[in-house]
Amino acid sequence: MNISERIEGLFEEYQRQRNSLTELQHRMRELTATATSPRREVSVTVGQSGVVTDIRFLTSAYKRLTPADLTEVIMATYAEAKESVMLQAEAVLAPMLPDGVDARSLVRGTAGTDAFLPPEPRMTTSVREILGMGRQRQ
Repeated sequence: MNISERIEGLFEEYQRQRNSLTELQHRMRELTATATSPRREVSVTVGQSGVVTDIRFLTSAYKRLTPADLTEVIMATYAEAKESVMLQAEAVLAPMLPDGVDARSLVRGTAGTDAFLPPEPRMTTSVREILGMGRQRQ
């Protein structure tokens, strides 16, 4: 395989990855989750990043709660909705990540530097061959 064929193959792979990332972005933006409190006082809907997009009081039961109890119910329901959307995001993201990168830590913002900049650059074998790098460590 000559260099032009390799470069063309790399460009085609780049296009496939770019299209996959565009689809991933779309799917991530579409994520939403709604949780309802156990006694149906409130439902909370969140978007992909856990931002509240809707709060609904389903019955008049919330009127019987003290402000502190209502706050607690809303916050617990929000936490449940947020956890649900985080799990969805992990499931969408995981198949797109390289081996060894943890979707859970990325989604939750706890990933270390290695998740973004590994000690060794990720390159296909053909790129390493072109650059004469092989798999040698310094």
